[in-house]
Amino acid sequence: MSVTIKSEHQIELMREAGRLLAITHDELRKAIRPGMSTMDIDRLGDKIIRDFGCIPNFKNYNGYPASICVSVNDEVVHGIPHKKHILQEGDIVSLDAGLIYKGFHSDAARTWAVGEISPQAQRLIDVTRASFFAGIRFAKVGNHLHEISGAIQDYVEAHGYSVVRDLVGHGIGTHLHEDPQIPNFRQKGRGIRLQAGMTLAIEPMVNEGRYDVEWLDDDWTVVTEDGSLSAHYENTILITKEGCEIFTLLPGEKAMDV
Repeated sequence: MSVTIKSEHQIELMREAGRLLAITHDELRKAIRPGMSTMDIDRLGDKIIRDFGCIPNFKNYNGYPASICVSVNDEVVHGIPHKKHILQEGDIVSLDAGLIYKGFHSDAARTWAVGEISPQAQRLIDVTRASFFAGIRFAKVGNHLHEISGAIQDYVEAHGYSVVRDLVGHGIGTHLHEDPQIPNFRQKGRGIRLQAGMTLAIEPMVNEGRYDVEWLDDDWTVVTEDGSLSAHYENTILITKEGCEIFTLLPGEKAMDV
């Protein structure tokens, strides 16, 4: 395993990549409405990213055909946008996106409501987001990577949900996926010791029902095996001496106390 430590200059570039991605997600949030297609979301996200002078890093990544992963309801991740997939009132939609700014990647995911949604669906979204913040309480120099993993699982299961096991977070930098892999569930070992300058993408994927998932015939879209709702929340972070810095939050958007 080779985990890269970023220089101050590299951190500045990643900070800007994260800032631009946070704006992209906020613009997509404001655009989401019943009646639009998942392809509409992808086209808008692609345009926003390119208008920044950046490159959508998901486009053609290992053959993925779009710039924004758009996953609806029981789709966990990697949903492929389509002009015939129309968002309905009451749906929840997970958007996973990333961009490249001057050779450095950012990666973040959000799950949003489409119109008015049920209290149960909103609670799933809220717990998923909060589980990220429960995890990153342990994201600081001297702690071990899997303390983050265990804290996410503990928070999710305490609220009656399950954490997907088949997909994990990752390091990030000049490549979208770098070492280390970052599970969202408890491990037997403690994992590597965290050092200042590490950049990580922490991304709990949380199911309303069981944690089991399956892949559709398109070889990309991951869905819950039992058909239950799933939510996704991800940020790119920097390990610092004081704790961690979240690159992909909007200015003024506060971290949660959990």
